[in-house]
Amino acid sequence: MKPAAFTYHRARDVEGAARLLAELGDEAKIIAGGQSLVAMMNFRLARPAHLVDIGGLPGLDGLRTDSGGALHIGALTTHHAVETAPPEVLGAGFAVLRDAMRWVGHLPIRTRGTVGGSLAHADATAEWCLLAVLLDAELVVRGPDGERRIAAADFFHGYYTTALEPDEILVEIVFPRPAPRAALTEFAERQGDFAIVSAAVDLEPGAGGTHFGAARVALGGVSPVPVRVPEAEEALVNGGAPGPQLYAEVAATAAESVDPPSDANGTAHYRRVLIRTLVARACEEAMER
Repeated sequence: MKPAAFTYHRARDVEGAARLLAELGDEAKIIAGGQSLVAMMNFRLARPAHLVDIGGLPGLDGLRTDSGGALHIGALTTHHAVETAPPEVLGAGFAVLRDAMRWVGHLPIRTRGTVGGSLAHADATAEWCLLAVLLDAELVVRGPDGERRIAAADFFHGYYTTALEPDEILVEIVFPRPAPRAALTEFAERQGDFAIVSAAVDLEPGAGGTHFGAARVALGGVSPVPVRVPEAEEALVNGGAPGPQLYAEVAATAAESVDPPSDANGTAHYRRVLIRTLVARACEEAMER
């Protein structure tokens, strides 16, 4: 299929793009890599009257670590740039981001698709959305009224809906701290398909390695937005020695703590079965680090 008719605008800078969005209103959409929006337009699931292209804007891509250890990722950074970032740029503390890229579509998609585009698209099964929630990322947005930062926990409002105002542009994603023992895994019917369920954990062993001092568990594909599972996190911290038995108990707790949907991809029961497998697997992979 072909998209509905639209008017194409090429932005020269972020401020100009924001002004265009303010003038054009709800009928305008930002396009960067186009790997999500164009597909929806081709199926007539999205019919913007105007496209504002920010793909060539300078200064909105790249990765850097600041003096406090936070990782800054420009919104136009491609998935493949993260996947292939050298260790001195993306070290062991953020290896989970590199490793998670293998789940993002296929190589052509990773080469064109952008980190900011994935987050702004807000697919509840997207890897970047899950990682942002797991690791307390901050999303830096810019509009006619200036710049503001939005916590990932407050950014996602529902299916393909975010806290972005119609005239705001996502310009940077900040991961505030390293996560050397984090892992993400998921299940899809075929390699490159959208995940039916995804699971990610961030573990911090306690003194002596006999227990967990802190833990985070997040799930995708079980609600309109990626969700943290505090019941599973509490079970990890209070459950005793790390190992397969604890991980299985935590995974069962996670499966019973959410209310996943039933749809064409699987029933709620099927998703709970996947949660039990994926959470346990994510815990094992995180501890292997």
